[in-house]
Amino acid sequence: MSTLAMQEAGFRPVRPLNRLFLDLFGAERLFAETALVLMLMIPPTLLAMAFDGRMLLGENLWIKPLKFEISLTLYFLTLAFFARWLPVGMTETRWYRLFAGGVVLSTALEMIWIVNAAAQGIQSHFNTTNPLMAALYPMMGALATYLTSSSLIYGLAIRRAGGLALEPAFRFSVIWGLILTFALTVPVAGGMAVAFPGHAVGAGDLRVPHFLATHAMHFLPLASYAAGRLLPARMALPAVRFFTLGFVLFVAYSFAEAARGFGFLGLIF
Repeated sequence: MSTLAMQEAGFRPVRPLNRLFLDLFGAERLFAETALVLMLMIPPTLLAMAFDGRMLLGENLWIKPLKFEISLTLYFLTLAFFARWLPVGMTETRWYRLFAGGVVLSTALEMIWIVNAAAQGIQSHFNTTNPLMAALYPMMGALATYLTSSSLIYGLAIRRAGGLALEPAFRFSVIWGLILTFALTVPVAGGMAVAFPGHAVGAGDLRVPHFLATHAMHFLPLASYAAGRLLPARMALPAVRFFTLGFVLFVAYSFAEAARGFGFLGLIF
């Protein structure tokens, strides 16, 4: 039976999974496809964890690649989804395509570095004993900053002319969630790399503020969604602004506490 005959008979054709994926996340196809590749790396990494029992600093060697794969998958899916609210035509410009290609290349180099370190049984980050890893670390830091700058570019672009049809509180949360992902992550990560070479300072764990900072692009829109459902429309935007200020202060507080050697909210992890 032909597709037309099936439709006339009341049958709905099943849409391929990749088509559904791109419909949801395909406003920036390159980032959506990058997220898909990272997602497909997760099962092999889980298998590596299952069959390779080597430990480093109390953790399985493959935990770090797995964390990066999950985090970067979520990062690129979010950017690909938010790309629908960029200014019209921005993703087709030459400068943007070059920039986006650089972001994906930076991601590939970061993952090669991290996976290779795991395979060798050595640290990728804060490794001062291996000359090659120590030499590569500053370059990887620069690539990570470039990668994270895509959230800043998106936030500024949407603020300038994008997402004008969005409800004000949600638009605010998307813009500032993206901007703060960069603005908070860079100093926190810089502190981990330079001022406190490592993530542990006594009982303090600098990964906590780092996690909060990198997920500003998720926390703020989720807060906006909740405000839109729980509060009167006129109160949603002020509530999201207040939450944003509180979120920034909370990240700063969690970083200061970790840097002083105290566990998060008085807890010892």
